[in-house]
Amino acid sequence: MLNEKVVIVTGAGGGIGRALALECAKSGARVVVNDIGASLSGEPGDPGAAEAVAAEICAAGGAAMVSTHSVTDPGAVQDMVRGAVQQFGRLDGVINNAGILRDTFFHKMSYDAFDAVIKVHLYGSFNVSRAAAAVFKDQGSGAFVHMTSTSALIGNFGQANYMAAKLAIAALSKSIALDMQRFGVTSNCIAPFAWSRMTSSLPTETAEQIARVEKFKQMVPEKIAPLAIALLSGRASVPSGQIFTLRNNEIMLMSQPRPLRSVHRAEGWTPETVLDHALPAMAAQFYPLDRSENVFTWDPI
Repeated sequence: MLNEKVVIVTGAGGGIGRALALECAKSGARVVVNDIGASLSGEPGDPGAAEAVAAEICAAGGAAMVSTHSVTDPGAVQDMVRGAVQQFGRLDGVINNAGILRDTFFHKMSYDAFDAVIKVHLYGSFNVSRAAAAVFKDQGSGAFVHMTSTSALIGNFGQANYMAAKLAIAALSKSIALDMQRFGVTSNCIAPFAWSRMTSSLPTETAEQIARVEKFKQMVPEKIAPLAIALLSGRASVPSGQIFTLRNNEIMLMSQPRPLRSVHRAEGWTPETVLDHALPAMAAQFYPLDRSENVFTWDPI
């Protein structure tokens, strides 16, 4: 499916990124394995993570290039993209997967915790996409796959930084899709359910929480690869500007904001008529304060 294509996978030193890098290589891609080896919270961790995954790809007969460039550094990302093109001659796809977590309830969240998560997830996705966009434009083809989250699309406790970044990534992807469709470039999002470092931080203090974690453990990151590889394939049937959720063997197309209900008042509105008329008229369509687990209530298929 990806024979001779060149794909950058960020955050590829472990978890979902590692699985995607390995599966892309099995599908014939030459893979740029990008990871700085940070811990889940972004602190120094395993500096050899990217090298280990690249070695695994090469040992299996594939081709890989190691990148320890930080996605938060625009100049370093430009160097990574240039290096990929120099080594492999082209660039065909990007999987924006790098991320960290610094969860805490909003009233306790520090500026640094908010800033760090936004920089890795959102700025990282922008930096890599922007660097690759010039290459894609010149060659008239390319595909972006960005990792978003149902925590952002639906909701979750204690993740204002993560939710803000991941929902912004969905908007970034849509903008790229609109701006670059004339150059033959696609841009899509995946909100993955999978057991990884990100989900290993889920609480296990109650029986309900333990049961949820056990369900997550059934959803291995390799299950995400077929959808990601299909979106990178360059086939004519690949859409652009879409958001998919993948939950074990189930692929879902997510909705995007559209008007649900409108109310009109010929003489205009006052605060009183908004309270007495507009809001009650629309109340049946208001969204509850759901979390992701309130929406995805069935067991993984």
